[in-house]
Amino acid sequence: MIIIGEKLNGFIKSTGEAIACRNEAYLKDLIMRQKQAGADYLDLCVADGEHEADTLNWLVSLAESVCDLPVCLDSPNPETIAAVLPKCRRAGIINSVSLEAGKIETLFPLLAQSDWSIIALLCSNAGVPEHAEGRLELFERILEAAARFGIDESRLLIDPVLHSLSTEESSFLTFAACARAIRKRSPKVHIVSGLSNISFGLPARAMVNRAFLVLAMQAGMDGAILNPLDRDLMGLLYAARALLGEDEYCMDYISAYREDRFGC
Repeated sequence: MIIIGEKLNGFIKSTGEAIACRNEAYLKDLIMRQKQAGADYLDLCVADGEHEADTLNWLVSLAESVCDLPVCLDSPNPETIAAVLPKCRRAGIINSVSLEAGKIETLFPLLAQSDWSIIALLCSNAGVPEHAEGRLELFERILEAAARFGIDESRLLIDPVLHSLSTEESSFLTFAACARAIRKRSPKVHIVSGLSNISFGLPARAMVNRAFLVLAMQAGMDGAILNPLDRDLMGLLYAARALLGEDEYCMDYISAYREDRFGC
């Protein structure tokens, strides 16, 4: 399971304030706590439109000075990612590309001869297709584009796109149908989601996020942008991996338990 820590996101009020005032002590603590909780990558989103590239460069430098976790560069602007990419010390994940005009054309050539992985959203200029069939058509087009640039499918993290359950009651069912079809079509690709999208607008959001994580893992999801500091969530993640036969002799679960990562 690919765990991408979500807490270094400028849209989170406290994190946004820390980024805005360059509060290094606060951010370094957040970086280390996510690493200790089991994150594999650190998602970096600065939410600073006017100075986004400069601020993201600064945050990357800070993260790389604190720990050895690779970063996940998070911006809707491909030009921002293209500007920051050469400054990174080690390969990580790009978040994200899609079939919206200009994104693949800008980023795939830069990533072709690299070790970077790429989150690809199943949307286009026309938006997100309502049904799984339409999203799977976009998935095929992304596979074709990756092949043209020599990007192996194992470097793709496909995001079928989650809408909030509060506005679309079939959101999870559509996601799961996509995930199962993608897994059958290409065992090499990864399937990922921004976990908290499912619960936007609902009370007790953590409960919905946790339920979604387990169900989505059963449908084939093997990566998520999530809050690794939610110990109940992480406990469910390790337990679900063991139950799905993805943790030989439950060794990862036992190790996490002994390290008190989920506080049982």
